[in-house]
Amino acid sequence: MIPERDIYRAANVLIREHGSEATIHAAMRADELLDAGDLDGAAVWRKIVKVVEELLTTERPTGSMVH
Repeated sequence: MIPERDIYRAANVLIREHGSEATIHAAMRADELLDAGDLDGAAVWRKIVKVVEELLTTERPTGSMVH
């Protein structure tokens, strides 16, 4: 299995490249791998989907101030 830090790296790359649509791109990749019969690869990408969702919901808008 892939280390968790690599899952987070992949999720961050997707967010940088695709912004708010990163979840969709990761889910499409998981579906492609599943259709190709790569169950392990699809499972990894499902984990990436979850991390992308987590990161997108916990990110603060740029320029926000914390008091």
